[in-house]
Amino acid sequence: MIDIRTVPSTASTNADMLALAAAGAAEGLWLRAVEQTAGRGRQGRAWSSPPGNLYASTIVRLRPGDPNPATLAMVAAVALDEVLRAYGAEPIIKWPNDLLIGDAKLTGILLERSGDGVVVGIGVNLAHHPEGLDRAVTSVAAQGLGAPDPELFLRDLAEAFARWLAQWRAGLEPVRRRWLERAHTPGTALSVRLPDQDALDGLFDGLDGDGALRLRLASGEVQVIHAGDVFLI
Repeated sequence: MIDIRTVPSTASTNADMLALAAAGAAEGLWLRAVEQTAGRGRQGRAWSSPPGNLYASTIVRLRPGDPNPATLAMVAAVALDEVLRAYGAEPIIKWPNDLLIGDAKLTGILLERSGDGVVVGIGVNLAHHPEGLDRAVTSVAAQGLGAPDPELFLRDLAEAFARWLAQWRAGLEPVRRRWLERAHTPGTALSVRLPDQDALDGLFDGLDGDGALRLRLASGEVQVIHAGDVFLI
């Protein structure tokens, strides 16, 4: 059952949802904030959160036999792709958890764990996007499509996420297959910054069966990446 709640302002919907998860919140709950005062992305990066965009989090309660929880980022990505396309956008999915238009970031996905719950935080630049960053960023409105209403967008997203979550529980492969259909093409040049800060350059070679990135190095060797920041070259 989908349960969407909206608050005018909060520091972070993920932080709030983690507290709700610890208090026993059920799967299907979504929390949306009109604005966030301390939004964050992966690795503690700040996420600009003025009114007009989507800032929302949900919780998935893990069950025996579920796929690797990290692949819930793939569930969120394919659900976001589906909804954004319904609004006229044509995003590209980039491992591990971004959707781009061209080389500009449009959305962010953040997974955080609380016991048997995984909180999935999603931010989408609908009406506007930050300027002056060290990377390209865009919004739906900047594509000339008009800014979707965040509340209506979330209703569509919650339904798409529920459908893809059910598919994920039945088996990861269909989610992985859709993800690959919407990702940048094989052979795309990538630079991967690993958690130890070393960087690897290579070509996108798809995903392995568990959703890890396959990076083909200049030597022809394929390196399997389970964690890291990926940049298009």
